[in-house]
Amino acid sequence: MATIRTASHGILSDERTEQREHVVDLLTTAYWMEIETVMSYIANSTNPDGVRAQEIIASLSADVQEELGHAQQFAARIKALYGVVPGSAQFAAEQDYLQPPEQQTDIVHVIKGVIAAESGAIEHYNRVIEETEGIDPVTNDMVIAILQDEERHLRLFEGFLREYEAEGTVR
Repeated sequence: MATIRTASHGILSDERTEQREHVVDLLTTAYWMEIETVMSYIANSTNPDGVRAQEIIASLSADVQEELGHAQQFAARIKALYGVVPGSAQFAAEQDYLQPPEQQTDIVHVIKGVIAAESGAIEHYNRVIEETEGIDPVTNDMVIAILQDEERHLRLFEGFLREYEAEGTVR
């Protein structure tokens, strides 16, 4: 019979079980953040009306695929760390700010919701980076790369908001 051997060094070693489980918890939070963002971006790339909404719709539609890719990366890393990727029964929505606006022409609401979502992701991912530094270089590198995407999204939507503010159309 083949013997199963666990890693003797690094995050997969038995001595690092507690740290590994903490990293899995952080990754699970990140996974749910991305899944919820995907749902909200689908809604907010479908519901808006108006000529000015088209650029936001296009941007969010593209972001859906990128955010889904992030969720898949987090899921794969959870699995690699001997964790279990949670199913939908464990999902609890938290992104009130990304709910579709009452008026489907309220693009500023959508823009502000995206800024809040991206800011929250950036904050959490910086925490993951800090807490995995020197402990789990694979997770650390992965989250640094994902952080770059989130910072780019934030910057883009901050620009959209500045445009609306310059026109005096922000409520």
